[in-house]
Amino acid sequence: DQAVRDPALMATMTERPPLRERDAMLCRACGREERASEGYPCEGCGTFICLVCTIRGVTHCRECVAKAKDA
Repeated sequence: DQAVRDPALMATMTERPPLRERDAMLCRACGREERASEGYPCEGCGTFICLVCTIRGVTHCRECVAKAKDA
C-alpha cells in the first residue's frame, strides 16, 4: 500500500481484532500442518496430503497404507 496516511486520522482508528480463522490442515501421511490450499487428497479416502509428501510420491494416507498392508 503506497497511500499517504494522515497521522491524526490514523490515531483515531482502533486496532483490528486478531484473526481467529485458520486455513491449516494436518497432513494424514506425515502429520505436518500445512495450508489447506497447498496439498492434494489421498487417492484412497480423500483426506489431506501435504505438498511435500505429494512431491515425494506419497499418494495415500497412513490409514490407507495400513489397510492395504493388512489386506
